[in-house]
Amino acid sequence: MAPILIALLSFLLRIWNLGTPKGYVFDEVYYVDGARDLLKYGVEVTGSSPEFIVHPPIGKWCIGLGIKLFGNNEFGWRITSAVVGALIIYLVARIANHLFHSKSLNTLAAGLMALDGMQLVHSRTALLDLFLTFFALLGAFAWLKNRFWLAGLFFGLASATKWSGVYFLVAFALAAIYMDFRTSGLSFRLLVKRKMQFLVLPVATYIFSWIGWFMSSRGWDRHWADGRKSSFSFIPAPLRSFWHYHAEMLHFHTTLTEHHPYQANPWSWLVMGRPTSFYYETPKNCGAKKCAQEVLALGTPILWWFATLAIATVLGFWISSHLKSKPDPAATFILLGIAAGYLPWFLFQKRTVFSFYAIVFEPFLILALVYCAKKYLGLQPWERNRKIIVAILVAAVAMNFFYFLPIFTAKVITYDAWSHMMWWPSWI
Repeated sequence: MAPILIALLSFLLRIWNLGTPKGYVFDEVYYVDGARDLLKYGVEVTGSSPEFIVHPPIGKWCIGLGIKLFGNNEFGWRITSAVVGALIIYLVARIANHLFHSKSLNTLAAGLMALDGMQLVHSRTALLDLFLTFFALLGAFAWLKNRFWLAGLFFGLASATKWSGVYFLVAFALAAIYMDFRTSGLSFRLLVKRKMQFLVLPVATYIFSWIGWFMSSRGWDRHWADGRKSSFSFIPAPLRSFWHYHAEMLHFHTTLTEHHPYQANPWSWLVMGRPTSFYYETPKNCGAKKCAQEVLALGTPILWWFATLAIATVLGFWISSHLKSKPDPAATFILLGIAAGYLPWFLFQKRTVFSFYAIVFEPFLILALVYCAKKYLGLQPWERNRKIIVAILVAAVAMNFFYFLPIFTAKVITYDAWSHMMWWPSWI
C-alpha cells in the first residue's frame, strides 16, 4: 500500500493550485492550442488554414481529454499531466518490485520518484514529454514481463507522442531478439512474430493515431499527392501525402539549430547544468521591494547527482556480471532504458535541445539508485547502520526537494529568496 499512498499524496501536490501560473507556461502555447484544434476539427489548424505541426497527436489528445472533462482553462489543460505524473510514480514502484522483489525497495523507488522537481514540474504543465515518458515506461514494463504485444502497442503510442519514443522501441526490440538468440535461437516463425510485435503493431498504432488527419480535408498537405504523378502511384494518395508530411517533419527536426537561451547540451543534463525556465515573472505582492515567481524544470539536485554516480555503479556491476557469464537482468533493463532515452541525443550536437528532455529516462535513474541501495544493503538481515545511512540520504533528497518547491510550483517569493536558490549562474 505504501507506493499507492505515495502516489496519491503526490497527486494532491500536483493538483494543488494547478491553475497557477495563469496563461500558457512555456510550450503550452503550442500544445494546448493543438489539443483544442484536435477536439474541434480532428486536425490542427491556424484560423481557417491547415497548420504544419512537428509532433504526432497522441500527447495533445491526452491534453484535450482534460480540456473536454474540466474545461478550457489552466486546470483543464494540466490535469491529465497531473494524473499521469502520479501514475508514473506508482508504475516505477511496480517495476522496482518486479526487479528486486522487495516491498521496502519498491517503496523507496516510489518515494524517490515523488521527490523529484523535474517530474513535479512536468506533472503541472501541459507538455508532451511526460506522456512520452508514461507510454515508454509502460512499454518497458510490459517488455520486462515478456508481454511483447503490449510492449509494441505502448512503444507505438510513445512514438505517436514524440518521435523520440522510437529509440525505446528499437532498443527494446533489439534486446528481445538478442535474448531469443541467446536462449533458444531465432527460428523463422519467432522472427516473424517479433516483427509483428515490434514493427507492424507499433507502425499501425502510429498511423492510426493520425486518424483525424486522414478523415479531415483540413489537414496540412492532406491532398498533396492527389493527381500528382509518381513512380509510387500504386500506393494510395493519402499514404503518399502522409509520407510527404513526415518528410517535412523530419527536415524540421534535423535542421532545428536556432539558438535558445535555455538550450542545454546533453553532457550537462545529469548534473542539471542548465535547467529550463518554463515561466518567470516579477509580481509585487510578496512584502518586499522585489519579488519573483518562477517555474524551473530543475531535477532535485542531490537526487540527480547521486543518480549520476548510480549509473556508473550499475554499469560496473553489469560489466562484472557479463565477465562472469552471469548477466544481471536488472542492470541490463536499467541501462537499456537510460541508453534509449539519453544516448541518442548526443548525435544531435548542433540541434536545439533542452535538459527537460531527460524526464523520459529519469524513471530508470531512480531504478539505478534503488539498484545501488539493494547492493549496499545486501541480503536480509540488513545491517542497521546501512539502513540509517540510506534513510539519511533519502531525507537529504526530501529536504532538497522541499527547499526548491517554491520554484517548482510558481510560488511568489522575495527576489532574495529566489536568488539564494540559484546555486549556479547557469541556472539563471
